[in-house]
Amino acid sequence: MADQFDEYREALIMETTTIWPAEYEDLLPEERVRAEAALHGQAQKCTQIEYVRTHTGFCRQITVTPEDAQRVGLS
Repeated sequence: MADQFDEYREALIMETTTIWPAEYEDLLPEERVRAEAALHGQAQKCTQIEYVRTHTGFCRQITVTPEDAQRVGLS
């Protein structure tokens, strides 16, 4: 279940992960890096965001949706 953007947890982010659906498996590595930076740079706009508790804080996990992909310039 996706969470809502949470400024409190954002202050405690220690790591980030991105989950890519199968339809994006052919993306070049540099394109993935660019898209991930754009997604995590504007996490408040992402459709599916989760905060996973870690020992040192939180991990922000974004699952890429077609809307998010379009917003960051992926076809």
